[in-house]
Amino acid sequence: MNLRFATTLAVAALVLAGCRSEGDLVIEQGVGITALRTTCPAVGVADYTGDIALFSPADARTIDALDVTGVITNVRATCNEQGEQVYSSATFDVLAMRRNTQGARSVELPYFVSVMRGSNNVVAKRLGTVRIDFADGQERAQGVGTAGAYVERAEATLPADIRERITRRRRSGEDAAAIDPLTEPDVREAVARATFEMILGFQLTDEQLAYNATR
Repeated sequence: MNLRFATTLAVAALVLAGCRSEGDLVIEQGVGITALRTTCPAVGVADYTGDIALFSPADARTIDALDVTGVITNVRATCNEQGEQVYSSATFDVLAMRRNTQGARSVELPYFVSVMRGSNNVVAKRLGTVRIDFADGQERAQGVGTAGAYVERAEATLPADIRERITRRRRSGEDAAAIDPLTEPDVREAVARATFEMILGFQLTDEQLAYNATR
């Protein structure tokens, strides 16, 4: 199950100058803002898509009609940042359980991987399946899914003037020191254009998605 597409993706990781922990944006002693970026993507599971439930019969929605359930877990991402094209990949486990354990059985669970730009614009999507093989008498089984994508470094890079505005040191008392540059519309737009995420989850029907959201 491979995700095969070439596209651009990146994520902005704003880092605290002192301890360099990801996810922070701070004014450093009132003298400046430090921002560091990486071309490696943030990888995550979309809301309400990390679980799947198959029923028998298919239109039933009661607990006693549950046939197979699956959950995405242990998402692992790697990234090679060398060169103008950065290759990113993700691997995840699917843990599944079935109600009827009689006989050997194989189940194909569909999943998607989407590349999001600016958190709300889908620029690429690929479907795949994870195969789950149950042995005779086995209630639980596990499968593995993978995804990968190429990154054009230029698409993940902020324009020099925008980067300078974000990282420019500011002295206490200056008017600019009181303004977070990330609140300025053109800066926000530039960061969004250069920010990509790889989002994955089970490819669900509308009914399955509603079931996950309301159970």
